Amino acid sequence: MKGEATKPVSPVVSCRGVRKVFRQGEIEVPVLLGVDLDVAIGERVAIMGASGSGKSTLLHVLGGLDDATAGEIRVLGEDLRRQSESRRGETRNRALGFVYQFHHLLPEFTALENVAMPLLIRRLPPEDAKASAAKILGEVGLGHRLEHTPGELSGGERQRAALARALVTRPACVLADEPTGNLDRHNAQAVYDLMLALNQSLGTSFVIVTHDGEIAARAHRILRLIDGVLRPDA
Repeated sequence: MKGEATKPVSPVVSCRGVRKVFRQGEIEVPVLLGVDLDVAIGERVAIMGASGSGKSTLLHVLGGLDDATAGEIRVLGEDLRRQSESRRGETRNRALGFVYQFHHLLPEFTALENVAMPLLIRRLPPEDAKASAAKILGEVGLGHRLEHTPGELSGGERQRAALARALVTRPACVLADEPTGNLDRHNAQAVYDLMLALNQSLGTSFVIVTHDGEIAARAHRILRLIDGVLRPDA
């Protein structure tokens, strides 16, 4: 209706004043010193920074894999830090996907079984889980490799299978930690092209930690983690 106020859309993932301090005996090692971030629906955010600056730590905290020392973290509006561990696990399974530099596929299971795993954890019937896994594996170009174990896949294929596993639950946001860092240039570009295509077709948001300036340049925004806080790329 003309003149009617548009209801603001909440961020998919957001945090305010996030701090993380590691303790080694009596020594405190501050890593995150007050991080603020909002990730919109369908947005691609690249996070860059020097090695050891805390980029992976930030992803772990945003995904509820590690506890922040202070601050607020919300996923689809829910405050992760106020949730029980079991509830936090449900939120991760429902709303988030994770991709790492190393694929972390289970070596004794096939590509189909690896990708179906998050849905089986969600207690979907096995036949439905495998059907969804086969569909997303087809979307990443592995429809002919369903019954192959990770040891029978190439490096690029393993990373595509890991991407399929992250996306099989149709998460609101994927947190990707150097997802192409273990690949050669050709495979890195192929995997990232796939991530862009799926970002556009599924509307999934991506937060991507990377050292690769070419890959970061294809995100909607580049942020740098400097002295424990996120700053816009200059």
